[in-house]
Amino acid sequence: MAVQVEVLSEITDEVVEAFGRLLPQLSRSAPPLDQAALARIVSAPAVSVLVARSGGPIIGTLTLAMFPIPTGLRAWIEDVVVDDAAGRQGIGTALTQEALRIARAAGARTVDLTSRPSRVAAGGLYEKLGFQMRETRMYRYPLDGPEGP
Repeated sequence: MAVQVEVLSEITDEVVEAFGRLLPQLSRSAPPLDQAALARIVSAPAVSVLVARSGGPIIGTLTLAMFPIPTGLRAWIEDVVVDDAAGRQGIGTALTQEALRIARAAGARTVDLTSRPSRVAAGGLYEKLGFQMRETRMYRYPLDGPEGP
C-alpha cells in the first residue's frame, strides 16, 4: 500500500488519538496534547505538521518549522515519529521527502535536523536521503529549571 502524506490543517478526534499514540514513542517526558494544544501548533505560521497514512489511520508525523532570519529562510525538521507497529514501510522516508519538497518550494536553501545517536535507524534514513553530519556544537538552555545567571 502506498504512503500518503498530507499537511495537517484540521484537528479531529483521529488526530488527537494519533498523537496520543505516537508522541510517547518519541518522548517519555512530553505531556499529552489535547485538541487545543494541537490546534495551537498547527495554526502557528512557521509550522507545518505532516501526517502519514498507509491506507488507514495516521501512522507517522513530522513537524517542519520555517522562519526568516537575516541569513535566509531557515528550515528545521523536528519530532519525527513513525508508529513502531508500522516500521520499515517507507513512512519516515515519505514524511521527510515531503518536508524537503515544502522547504525547497518555500525558498529554503538547507534543512536541518538533529537525531539522538541511539536512533540508529533514523540516522541511517537521514544519511540515505542526503543529509550530512555537520561539525557543530548544539547547545540547550533549560528554561524550566532554576534561574540562570
